[in-house]
Amino acid sequence: MKSEELVGRLVTERVVSLTADAWAALADGIEEVERYSTGVAGDLLIVRVESHLAAVEEPSSGKRVVRRLADADEAGEFVRLRLEQYERMWDGCGCKVDYYS
Repeated sequence: MKSEELVGRLVTERVVSLTADAWAALADGIEEVERYSTGVAGDLLIVRVESHLAAVEEPSSGKRVVRRLADADEAGEFVRLRLEQYERMWDGCGCKVDYYS
């Protein structure tokens, strides 16, 4: 997959599931904007794919989920909410992240 194909999928799907290997093949050509340690599920990345912002998460060691974000404000809110959710997981809330909605 190339970044153009990922952008096309993000426009129509909003959330794209990839294998870790497929993401690794793309990652070198994609600008990393921010990186946050989740303490639970790898790092949460905010990236720029061509002119689009997206979040990249690691639901399991072999999977990556790329989520289209409208702008920097949406990215900031997404990160804030997601990190709060991971913090609750550390506290033993028993909650789970729904990476696909």
